[in-house]
Amino acid sequence: MSTVDIKINGRDITVAAGTSILNAAKLAGCKIPTLCYHSDLEPWAACGICVVKIEGNPRMVRACSTLVSEGQNYITQDPEIHSIRKTVIEMTLADHPQECLTCGRNQTCELQRLSAEYGIREIPFDRNVKRLPLDKSTPSIVLDPSKCIQCGRCAQVCQQLQDVWALEFIGRGEKTRLMPSAGVLLNESPCIKCGQCSAHCPVGAIYEKDETDIMRAAVQDETKHVVVQIAPAVRVALGEAFGMEPGTIVTGQIYAALRRLGADAVFDTNFSADLTIMEEGSEFVERVVNGKGELPQLTSCCPAWTDYMEKYYSDMIPNFSTAKSPMMMQGAITKTYYAENQKIDPKNIYSIAIMPCTAKKFERIRDENMQASGYDDVDLVLTTRELARMIKTAGIDFLNLKEEEADSPIGQYAGAGTIFGVTGGVMEAAVRSAYYLITNEELEDVNITAVRGMEGVKAGVVDIKGTKVKVAVAHGIANVKSVLDEVRAAREAGKEPPYHFIEVMACRGGCIAGGGQPYGTEDDVREKRIAGIYKDDEQSEVRCSHQNPEITQIYKDYLGKPMSDKSHHLLHTHYTPRKVYTK
Repeated sequence: MSTVDIKINGRDITVAAGTSILNAAKLAGCKIPTLCYHSDLEPWAACGICVVKIEGNPRMVRACSTLVSEGQNYITQDPEIHSIRKTVIEMTLADHPQECLTCGRNQTCELQRLSAEYGIREIPFDRNVKRLPLDKSTPSIVLDPSKCIQCGRCAQVCQQLQDVWALEFIGRGEKTRLMPSAGVLLNESPCIKCGQCSAHCPVGAIYEKDETDIMRAAVQDETKHVVVQIAPAVRVALGEAFGMEPGTIVTGQIYAALRRLGADAVFDTNFSADLTIMEEGSEFVERVVNGKGELPQLTSCCPAWTDYMEKYYSDMIPNFSTAKSPMMMQGAITKTYYAENQKIDPKNIYSIAIMPCTAKKFERIRDENMQASGYDDVDLVLTTRELARMIKTAGIDFLNLKEEEADSPIGQYAGAGTIFGVTGGVMEAAVRSAYYLITNEELEDVNITAVRGMEGVKAGVVDIKGTKVKVAVAHGIANVKSVLDEVRAAREAGKEPPYHFIEVMACRGGCIAGGGQPYGTEDDVREKRIAGIYKDDEQSEVRCSHQNPEITQIYKDYLGKPMSDKSHHLLHTHYTPRKVYTK
C-alpha cells in the first residue's frame, strides 16, 4: 500500500494514498465539522463547513472531497476558518425553522449540535424560512421539507445505496426542493419505507412516524392484554440512547423496561426467527433436495426488500420464500397458540412489536395475509428510537434495571434466532438447521463464517454432506441488482441458476443498521453491533433453531410440522407485482 507523508497543523502524519483531508485529520486526532458528509456516501461537498487551508495556497478547500498530497501542511483551525464555518452555520440557520423544542431530532440534531459548539446566540441574516407541507402519506416515515438543509444525504442514500430513486432535488436556486421523484407523494413514489433517508438525515427533515402515544393508550386500557415482542437488532442498539457502547447486549433490561411500561407479556422475536428457519429451511429443502419449487430461493424477512422485489423483480416472485417475517409470525402465533394456551380471547390481545426498521410499520398492514389470526396479527410497531423515548419519559432508570426473562411459551430462542439481525445471519441460521433437516445429523461447527462480514455481496458454496449449496448474501438494496441480474441472465440462457439460496437485507449491515435504530450509524458502529449479536449467539445454550425446546413444543402441540396446512395458513404469505409509481 502506497503512503503519503503530510502535516496536519504542523504535525507529521503518514496516511494511505487516496485519503481525504477529512479522514487524515481524524487519524491525527483533529475533528473537522461536517453536515453533508457521511462515511456511507461519496463526498458531495455541499455544505462548505469542512473548509481547511493548505499552507502556501491562498484558496481554501473542502476537506471531505479533497485528497491529501505529499508534503502538504493542512491547517484545520484558525480564526479565519472558525469565522467562515460559523457564518455557514448561521446562514443555514437563517433558512431553517427555529423549532428545536418540538422537533423529532431535538438533542440528536447535527445542526443543533454544531450551533451549540460554535456558540451561536443570534442570526445576523434575514430569516428566509419556506413553509412547505408535511408529507405523511406513508405509514412509516414523515417528510418535512421545510427543515431540509439540502445536504443531499437522503437523496444519495436513496439513489446510491438503495437504488430506489424515490427522492431527489427538484428546481433551481431558491426554488430547489427535496421531494419524491415526479413531485408525487412519498407513498406514490418508488419508496420502500426502509428509512435509510431518515437515518442519514442530519436534521429533522425526515423522521419515523411517532406512535408512542398509541402504546401508552393501549397499556392504560384495562380491556386489552398488551403483548410486546422485541427484534434481534434492538438488543444491541437501544443502550446507545442511554450512553452505552454500541453492541452492548441489553436484552434483559428491555424485558424489564417493557413490563414497567405496562406490558402484560413480553416475548422475543428471536423465537419466531427460529420458527421462520423451520418453515423457510423446510421450504428450501423441498426446493433443493426434492425439486419442488424454483431455485434460487430468496429470503423474505425484510419488508423493504419485499416491497422492492414486488416493484422491480416481480418476475422472481416464484423464487421468493413464502415464509412470513419473524415479526408477523410472532403476531400470528400470539393471537392463536398463545391465546389458546392462556385462555385469552384474541380480540382482547393487543400485539406490539419493537423493531429496528421503519418498513415494519408498513409491513403489518401490507395486505390481508397479515390477519391470519382473524385479527390484525400485529397492532402496532415502534422503532428502537421510539422505545428509547418512552423509557425516558416514563422515568425508568434503564442503566440500573435488573435483567428479567421473556415470558413463555413463545419467548425462548436459540442463537440462530438472534443472528437474524445481521447481514448473513438468516443464511447462517438456515444452513445450521438445513444441514440437520437434510442429513438428520447435527452440524459439528455451527459458525458459518463464509457468510459473515461487511462485503456488499458475499457468495460461496456450503457442503451439506455432499450436497453442494451455492449461496449469496447481499445487503444494501443497490448490491442486490447484480446478484438478481446474474440469476436472470442464467435463466434467459437456459442455464442452471448461479445460486441455490440468496439472502437479502435492505440496509447496510442488516437490521442492526435499520432505519429506526439510534442515529449516528456508521461502519464502526455497525461492527460493534454485529459483534454484540454474535456474542449473544455464542453465549446461547442452544444455537440451532430446530433445537429450541419451545419450537419443538409448538410443532408438537399446535402446528404439527413445518409446511403443514396450519403453518401455511398462519406463517406463510404470497406476493403481488406492484407498480413503481402508484399514481
